[in-house]
Order: sequence, then structure tokens, then C-alpha cells
Amino acid sequence: MNEKAAFAAGAGSPAADSAAARTRTMLWVLLVVYIFNFLDRQIVNILAEPIKGDLGLSDTELGLLAGPAFAVFYALLGIPIARYADKDGTNRVRLIAAALAVWSAMTAVCGLAQNFVQLLFARIGVGVGEAGCTPAAHSLITDSVPAEKRSSAIAFYGMGVPIGSLLGLIIGGIVNDLYGWRVALMLVGLPGLLLALFILFVLREPRHLRPAEAVAAAPAQLSTGAALKEIFASRAFVFILIAASVTAFLGYGKALWTISFFIRSHGLSTTEAGLSMAVVLGLAGVLGTWLGGKMADVFGKRDKKHILTFPAYGMAVGAPILFLGYYMDNWIVAVALLIVPTVLNTAYYGPAYGCVQGLVRPQARAVAASIMLFGQNLIGLGFGPFLFGVLSDALAPAYGQESVRYVLYGAAWLGLIPAFFFWRASLRLKAELKSG
Repeated sequence: MNEKAAFAAGAGSPAADSAAARTRTMLWVLLVVYIFNFLDRQIVNILAEPIKGDLGLSDTELGLLAGPAFAVFYALLGIPIARYADKDGTNRVRLIAAALAVWSAMTAVCGLAQNFVQLLFARIGVGVGEAGCTPAAHSLITDSVPAEKRSSAIAFYGMGVPIGSLLGLIIGGIVNDLYGWRVALMLVGLPGLLLALFILFVLREPRHLRPAEAVAAAPAQLSTGAALKEIFASRAFVFILIAASVTAFLGYGKALWTISFFIRSHGLSTTEAGLSMAVVLGLAGVLGTWLGGKMADVFGKRDKKHILTFPAYGMAVGAPILFLGYYMDNWIVAVALLIVPTVLNTAYYGPAYGCVQGLVRPQARAVAASIMLFGQNLIGLGFGPFLFGVLSDALAPAYGQESVRYVLYGAAWLGLIPAFFFWRASLRLKAELKSG
């Protein structure tokens, strides 16, 4: 019995139970890896204000560090690394372990930076390392679980985004107040090196568990051109790519500047802002990511278009509530109002990436995921925090400390754009999704 069948059955023969146990272990380990991924990536958000004060940075430079310095190299290296992951002989477990070791070491190096340029190159190193993680992880998950459980399995992995962000906000805020931002970066970076070693001893590459006849019958690898042609031939994929990229643009921008908004406009400390945003970005994000995957699997069985129904309608409903949250003068009311939109705006991860894995053949799955990540990180992380910072600087002469609030007003209503494209993609799923 293969890994997918064992996961679907859940119990039975000792071999099936063993395979199902390996799959569960893999999902939990990959979740922890992704938590470290976003912890190391996003901790700079809560540390932004102390870094700015210590190194004398502008909002534009701060946005550059949080966005393009990481995202450009992450996005550019993601596709060739994904092509390597899609090759039948590649050990994706070792690839993920090596990537984790690199980005963890570079996160610690960020804490040693003495000026803007040094910190810029260290952040680039974090991006280089993290480029090797998610495409290979999505490919591993898709090879190990049945199609009808794909959205929830990828959503389970995707919970690393809000959990990692939550831990980054809490750890970063508290450690910064006690010991400074440099210690915070080194504290979260170094444990990843131990996790990288742990992965090598615990996980096994599913490709190495296949019987010899299955290996011999494996289809030929696609060329890069053929893989890209197949991926972009899907209109559903293109719509999902646009929706996810705009979602990331708004999400990364809000993640950084909402914290600065609460510090500047509401007078919170880094610890207070970190704990408050941990509730919104962390707990609400975990709930939204999990709920999105579950609803996609349940309602997608009735009609495939419903895999993306919740993300589409959820983002539309969340826009006006998000605006009210930024409008309120009472910070407690503001935080409370941000919870529901965060749940709705994070529900897309499992459904979107699950659909992407089902829109192409196995030989192109890691590349398809990497193109999604390319759009989300180059457009989202690369330009979101940076352009939000540029707009804040441009509005500062007129609005002073409140300039960030007015940038966030516009970001709230722009959530209607991905809502439209998720809806358009949902109409194509019945015709385009593959069965395996």
C-alpha cells in the first residue's frame, strides 16, 4: 500500500499503519520547519522600530529590509530550486534541511549587523535559504496524502505562517525589551541549526520507499519550458496566482506597518504591540488557515468550485471590518475588530495551494508552488512593506505620526481585488482540476 492509500485508510495492516504514521510525522515536522521559516522571516516586523532607532533608518529603508532584501532573492532562486526538487532523484528531505540551516544561520548573523548595508546582506542570506523550503515541502505533502485531503494537509503546513508570526511577535517584543533586538535575532536563529540535523534523522524521502517497478514506470521528467507551459495554460492557476500575490502584498504590508501603527498612533510598547498582534496575526491566523483547509475539503467534495468559495467571499466581507479597525481611536477595540478579517484573509492558503498542486502533473508540482511563491514574495513581500513605507513617508508631511493609519485605510479596501480573482478561479476548477 502506498503512502496516500495508507493516509486515507488511517488504519489496517501494520504496513499501512506504519505508512500513515510516517505521513503524520512528516506533516508535524514540516509544520515546525515552517514555523521557524516565518519566525525568522517576520521577527523583523516587531523589531522594526528599535532597529530604525539604533541604526538611524528611514521608513523607506525599513521597508526595504523587511521586503525586497528578502523577497527578491527568495523569489528568483525559488524556481530553479523547485526544478531541482521535482527531479525524481532529488532527496527533498535533505534539501529542506540544508535550506533550514542556511536561513537560520543568516538570521543569527542579522543580529551582528552594525549598519544598514550589513543588515541588508544578512537579510538577503535569509531569503536565499528560505527559497528551498516550501516548494519541496508542498511536493512532499502532495506525494503523501490523497487528493481529497490535500487542502487540509497543506493548510496544516500553512499554519506555520501565523504560528511563526505569533512567536516572532511575542519573542521579539519581550526579548527586545529585556536584551535588545540583536539578542532577539540570534535567539531565534540558532535553534534552527539543531532542527536541521533532527530532520535528517527523522524524515525519509517517499521516493526512496517506492518499489522498483514503480520507479521504472515513473513518467519522464518535464523540461522547464514544458512545465511552465502546462502551468500557465491553466486559467485557474493564473487567477489564483494574481489573487494570492495581491493577498500577500497586502498581508506583508499590513503585518509590518500595523505594528508600527499601534506603536505610533496608540502609544503601545513593542511588548504590548507584539502581544496584541500575536492575538490577531497569530491565533486568528491559525484559525483562519485551518478553517480554510477544512471547508475546502468538505465543500469541495460537493462541487470543486467551492474549494475557493470561502477565500473569495471571506476577503470581500473582511474589507470594511478591517477599515473600521484602523479607524478606531481605542486600541483595544481596534485589535478586536482586526480579528475577524484576519481569520477571513488567511483562509486562502490551503485551498489556493491545494488547487495549484491539483492543476498540474506531479512532475511540475514544485515548480507550480514556486511560481506561486515567486508572485507572493516578489510582489507581496518584495513590494508590500516597501511601498507601504514609501507611502507613509510621502504622507508624513501632511499627517505626521498618523501617516501609517492612512496607508492602512487604503490597504483594507484593496482586499476586494483578490476576492474577485479567487471567485473567477473557482469557476474554472471543475474543468481544470486533475483527479490525482
